[in-house]
Amino acid sequence: MSAGMQDFIILTGIVIKSEPIGEYDRRIVLLTKERGKISAFARGSRRAGNRLMAPTNPFSFGKFRLFAGRTSYNVSEAEISNYFEELRSDFIGAYYGMYFLEICDYYTRENNDETGMLKLLYQSLRALASNRFSDKLVRCVFELKAVMINGEFGGVDSKDALGESTAYTVTYIINTPPEKLFSFDVKPEVLKELTVFCRKICQRTFDKEFKSLEILEKLE
Repeated sequence: MSAGMQDFIILTGIVIKSEPIGEYDRRIVLLTKERGKISAFARGSRRAGNRLMAPTNPFSFGKFRLFAGRTSYNVSEAEISNYFEELRSDFIGAYYGMYFLEICDYYTRENNDETGMLKLLYQSLRALASNRFSDKLVRCVFELKAVMINGEFGGVDSKDALGESTAYTVTYIINTPPEKLFSFDVKPEVLKELTVFCRKICQRTFDKEFKSLEILEKLE
């Protein structure tokens, strides 16, 4: 059966991983609104001038037209509404963004409702690209909200001994929907305390080393 006769699906999502396959192809992982995390092949997308070359880069957000092959999805077309170009020229910001992509890859599953994680990722990348917030604050917000969305935030422990402003900030992040999360700033001393708190949460939660985080920590 030719691709033209097959059933196509259109998914809204973002490329969270892209890797070369063979000489000219790519395998991408998409975090989608409709089907959670899925992988798909983009045939010929590494050939110069191929229409899928740019859309199959990490951070590309938009609508992807896929058809099901015998064993996998294949990308037919893509209509990208945000490439997050700003991150391509911001070395540190790009690594923060790649760290967020890695956490999404770690947490999300196929055919799961991953709408919350997709919204959080999109808004966090927008915040990174805008330069209106410190990258460290965006990271704290993303980490804390990601852990909460996935049901692993156990609350503030009395041993954490957070100051009043920091405790209020944590409560705000936990209770605010992703679309409205990036509407505040904090004082340096609050950010410092929040950063330490988020590191503890991540150490308790993630049983994996994130490559982009290792690079980030060497750069900072």
